[in-house]
Amino acid sequence: MTVRLHWFLPTGGDGRTLVDLHAYGSNQGGRPSGVRPPDIDYLAQIAKAAEQLGFEAVLTPTGTWCEDAWLTTVALAQHTERLKFLVAFRPGLISPTLAAQMAATYQRITRGRLLLNVVTGGDSAEQRRFGDRLDHDQRYARTDEFLSVVRGVWRGEPYDFHGAHYQVDGGLTALPPEPVPQLFFGGSSPAAGPVAARHADVYLTWGEPPAQVKEKIDWIRSLAEREGRTVRFGIRLHTISRDSSAEAWSTANRLLDDLDADTVAAAQAALGRSESVGQRRMLALHGGSRSDLEIHPNLWAGVGLVRGGAGTALVGSHAEVADRIEEYHALGVEHFVLSGYPHLEEAYWFGEGVIPVLAARGLIGDIADIPDAASEAVAGVPLLVAGGR
Repeated sequence: MTVRLHWFLPTGGDGRTLVDLHAYGSNQGGRPSGVRPPDIDYLAQIAKAAEQLGFEAVLTPTGTWCEDAWLTTVALAQHTERLKFLVAFRPGLISPTLAAQMAATYQRITRGRLLLNVVTGGDSAEQRRFGDRLDHDQRYARTDEFLSVVRGVWRGEPYDFHGAHYQVDGGLTALPPEPVPQLFFGGSSPAAGPVAARHADVYLTWGEPPAQVKEKIDWIRSLAEREGRTVRFGIRLHTISRDSSAEAWSTANRLLDDLDADTVAAAQAALGRSESVGQRRMLALHGGSRSDLEIHPNLWAGVGLVRGGAGTALVGSHAEVADRIEEYHALGVEHFVLSGYPHLEEAYWFGEGVIPVLAARGLIGDIADIPDAASEAVAGVPLLVAGGR
């Protein structure tokens, strides 16, 4: 099992700050410096960089404050050649038969570059914006049925399904997707686990300390075994990797400088209303306090002070970040979905700094599949990293 690396497309905007202007910040008084809108030209820069640096795919989020993931990524597929797109979507907002058809069409347009990230949704206020009024556990029950229909109609012959949420007669994808997209799925609640066990190809967790990640892996693996299935595992983390540990922690501390007490309080209040068990686990890692944010060696919870979802970052020298990836990999984590602020620059820091270390340790497959700079580092040629970034 090799390490498989993925990056992130900031379709809600990007910049040299953690402050989420859409969800928590105020636009009064002008936007802070270094904030970048998610226009297609900037996103194409990130996608091209990710492809060049050797990332397999890019995750594209879903939600009120993001550009639509399907439309954005199919446009970006025209700017790239090999890069895959891990498209996040919410089951229940469209017909499962239509979603299956969209995925099949996407695979043909992009020649097989679609991966799917199933996001059931842990915030009722967010769900209601899209007309969804089911509660937390009902949403997972609906996701279970939704994915049953999707997989059923991908078989290429009429499929019937009669459940509590969907009644489908003769559901059909006339031209099934080739290949069938892998399903990435996350969820930490008792309602989420069985759904992951029945449907997920990759169970994706946010970046908790290794001991907690191992508990999740053991939990999902045991549920999947009861279903007669094997599930692979992935983790969602930010990264701040530099030539030295001191440089990396200096960057992390600079990001904290943007966060005044009112901004943190507003973010914590909003995030605290989430029904997501995973989000509550993220909040518990720091408790809203700036003290003791290094919750495991090189694992920093500062992002979660103001950002929902993935709230932790790997911070350190390139070798230290590689150490932590190797630690998670030893637990059974195969897919690493990474990001950083700003996403363009951090992709290069990781790609030119950490990927060569992982390659030298034999963790990321064939040297021919990684960038030239990484290949040279593996071969013993010093990797020269310019300063001033």
